[in-house]
Amino acid sequence: MVKAYVMINTRPGKETEIIKEISKMPEVSEVHRVFGPFDIVVEIKSSSMEAIVDLIFEKIRKIDGIEKTITAITAEYEIDVHDMPI
Repeated sequence: MVKAYVMINTRPGKETEIIKEISKMPEVSEVHRVFGPFDIVVEIKSSSMEAIVDLIFEKIRKIDGIEKTITAITAEYEIDVHDMPI
C-alpha cells in the first residue's frame, strides 16, 4: 500500500467544485479544505507508486480550477497515534 498527501492550490471560488470531483475517485481516502499555504489537502491510498503518479497527473491535475499541486509520499513506517497509550 502506498499513501500520499496532495496539497492543492485552487483558483478562488473553485474549492467546493474541486472537492466534489476529487471525492469521486476511489483512491481518495480523505479530502480537507484547509487554511494556510494550500486550499485543499487530499489523502490517497493505492496499490502502487505508478497508480499514484497516474492519478495525480492524469486525473487530479487535469481538474479545472487547480493551479498547483505538491505531493508528499509517505515513508515506509506509519504510527497510528490513536493506538498509543496516553
